[in-house]
Amino acid sequence: MAFTQVTIIGTGLIGGSLGLALKKRHLASRIVGCDRAPVLERAQNRGAIDSGTIHPADAVHGSDLVVLATPVIPILDLIDRLGPALPAKTLLTDVGSTKQEVVAHAAKSLGRHAAQRFLAGHPMAGKENAGVEFADADLFEGAAWLFTPLPGQDVHAGLCGEFVHCAGKMGAKIAVLDAADHDRFCAWISHLPQMISTALAATLVDEFGPDAPVLDIGGRALREMTRIAASPYSMWRDIAITNKKNISSALHKLEQRLAHIRENLDSKQLAEEFERAHELRKSPPPSPPALKAASIAGKGKSPKK
Repeated sequence: MAFTQVTIIGTGLIGGSLGLALKKRHLASRIVGCDRAPVLERAQNRGAIDSGTIHPADAVHGSDLVVLATPVIPILDLIDRLGPALPAKTLLTDVGSTKQEVVAHAAKSLGRHAAQRFLAGHPMAGKENAGVEFADADLFEGAAWLFTPLPGQDVHAGLCGEFVHCAGKMGAKIAVLDAADHDRFCAWISHLPQMISTALAATLVDEFGPDAPVLDIGGRALREMTRIAASPYSMWRDIAITNKKNISSALHKLEQRLAHIRENLDSKQLAEEFERAHELRKSPPPSPPALKAASIAGKGKSPKK
């Protein structure tokens, strides 16, 4: 048994799935949830937590692991509020989708002991549906779990190492990378796809109306491209705010590419774009542990106009 008591603050899809995963694999003796009362009731009914409270300070009492599973901006606030008061034997971690501001807040709030007491993480798992009703004990199976160390931190040592080991036991593929690299990388592989899906779905509604059977007629490709458009704004608002520069840059480069395609619909350059796109799947992607070694800084260039 890795942890005696785990507190999960935010018992929605990710927090609920974490609770179910820890229980299924016998990685925690007891799980305490913290959320709004109706959410806690649903989480307990699902078996994701053993008990719950609406007060974070009460929820963390007696826990040797505290997981912040809220949107990013509340995570920043909770680090500041809870971090300094937690005992040294308690590890604080998060599952936020952006990491630079999270790491900065932890370093400032926890001072010289931050590397022993806080672990910044991001499981690359989720669904378009929010809420503990959609929680899944196997959600992290096969997914990358990205950890972004604080300065001088060894994520495989001490309490941090215990949680990293637990993440592996839950089926996740562990990767370690710098927080700035994480935010730029995720802007491309996660945040940009969400914005594309949202823009496509919103444009279809504008063009054909909300009741038009576009998904039924469009088939699988359209359904897949617009599936994550159902994701909650409450989560993506915080991601957009805390990773605005990287998302804006990615959107700008995509806009350039789309403009290039639009201007060459009747030329051979369209064929070149298809050939370029086919290169993405010519070789298997590196496994998550190789992400740091791989050049995720990127060397792509925008198409010439």
